[in-house]
Amino acid sequence: MEKQDPVAQNRNLGIACAVGVLLVWSGFIVFSRAGVQTNLTAMDMTGLRFLVAGGITLPFVWKWWPRHLPWKAVLLMSLCGPGIIYSLLMYWGLNETSAAYAGVFANGSLPVFTVVLVAVFSASLPGKSQFVGLSVIVAGAALVGSAGFAGSQKSILFGVILFLAASAVLAIYIFGVRYWKVSPRQALALVNVPNAFVFVPIWLMFLPSGLAETGLPTILFQALYQGLGPGIAAVIMFALAATHLGPTATAGFSAAVPASAAVFAIPVLGEVPDVLEWIGIGVVTLGLSLLVINRQ
Repeated sequence: MEKQDPVAQNRNLGIACAVGVLLVWSGFIVFSRAGVQTNLTAMDMTGLRFLVAGGITLPFVWKWWPRHLPWKAVLLMSLCGPGIIYSLLMYWGLNETSAAYAGVFANGSLPVFTVVLVAVFSASLPGKSQFVGLSVIVAGAALVGSAGFAGSQKSILFGVILFLAASAVLAIYIFGVRYWKVSPRQALALVNVPNAFVFVPIWLMFLPSGLAETGLPTILFQALYQGLGPGIAAVIMFALAATHLGPTATAGFSAAVPASAAVFAIPVLGEVPDVLEWIGIGVVTLGLSLLVINRQ
């Protein structure tokens, strides 16, 4: 039997992990939107996430800790991973506007921010095909946002700003995974344990909470999904995809989230995008395809 090329094998693993991130992140957007529409606050959602993810990772942190990293890299990766800052920005944004907007602006903009980082730190400018793909993604995002912006809906604009900020933060993490050669286990230790130690005690003792007014099934579902999905599975798959595909292509896969999240939100949330928003979602997805198929 002919052996598979290791490079192709690694690329297939990277693609599989990127698709896995796409599915987890689509669920993250929709279920998080559902969560913040209950009595749970953005702080509750963040606290539940790291209570579970941090608790699972803690027994392994000594073994998995990336001792090869300088302290500045540790600080940057802990802050910019899918941790406290990213989570709060996303949950606050989802409190302001729909899952479709989150998919487009938090995930659709991720390749743009990543390409900028790669260009700045690696002196590697995007090729023509990448530039076309990124331009199409930006055009699609503009179409999606045009209806809300035209109506002067301040909540939508604020939500979009929060999503863009979350995307910029996560782009730094994706770039750092490849740049500092961080393994999936090391990524779990870097993201989950420091964020849990910092945030969970503050949340339990000082921050406003809606836990007492929320049903136990809702709390358990959000804790398990947020902790095991984006808190564990997505961190591992992000690291593997960034290692085997590169940061730009990994970020590019996330641009498919708008379409899947928008479709998923219809039965779960009853949120149906209008015609212009569907066109914009389709354009963003087309930009993703151009970016990934023709990546450098």
